[in-house]
Amino acid sequence: MSTTILYRPVGQREYELIEASGFRRFPPRLPEQPFFYPVANEEYATQVARDWNTRDEASGYAVPADELEEFNESTDGPIECVCLL
Repeated sequence: MSTTILYRPVGQREYELIEASGFRRFPPRLPEQPFFYPVANEEYATQVARDWNTRDEASGYAVPADELEEFNESTDGPIECVCLL
């Protein structure tokens, strides 16, 4: 089975929830957030984090909110933080 590295730009509150999980889970989506959008490369994640333009269907994966728990279960290893200054 191959591993795909995905990146997820997050704000402070989402980071704190990830930290509270021991860096093992992404928090559930809010009702107004029907999809979870990780992206496929760090450069694009940096752009998203800086520009807050999170909707680019060609560069990311869309995980329906009701499938996020399954996504979390398939995560291999801890979530790593790459901080932007």
